Amino acid sequence: MTPNRQRVLDAAIELAGTQGLRALTHARIDERAGLAKGSASNYFRTRQALLEGVATRLAELELPEVDAAFAPATAESLVDALCAQFEYMTREARTRTSARLVLFLEAGHTPALGAVLTRGRAALEAVGVVALARLGARDPQGAAEALAACFEGLVLHRIARRDETDPRPTFELVVRAALG
Repeated sequence: MTPNRQRVLDAAIELAGTQGLRALTHARIDERAGLAKGSASNYFRTRQALLEGVATRLAELELPEVDAAFAPATAESLVDALCAQFEYMTREARTRTSARLVLFLEAGHTPALGAVLTRGRAALEAVGVVALARLGARDPQGAAEALAACFEGLVLHRIARRDETDPRPTFELVVRAALG
């Protein structure tokens, strides 16, 4: 990816995560990225292409972080990793997480965007499948899907409602059920 294309996408993530989907205009992205007028439009001719580019960039940023965090040796270390990732995503990476949630809502009306987000989730889920299989889950795929759905729900509550509930008891429950 060229540096300017990356700047366009990172600026779009920042705008979507702080001001919502309506803030995603080519002109605002150019301004936020500090690029010449027309730069964003040059890389992403349509709004659809821009949204799909943002979704892809989010997955590129997040997959290495998740992959590095999830190599648990015990159920307890898996819960610790989930809690740490949750805190990171809802605090330090809150803007990025908010941008992804904005895209989730738009994907309900845009099947192509939904497909991009689904591919990103599948890649993240695959990391969970490996970790859960290593820990002896009876159904690693089903457990990873349940854990991902639970994680996403807690993230949504933390971001949208500013819910400060401790996620640990929920993660412990789901991991315990997954490992039997």
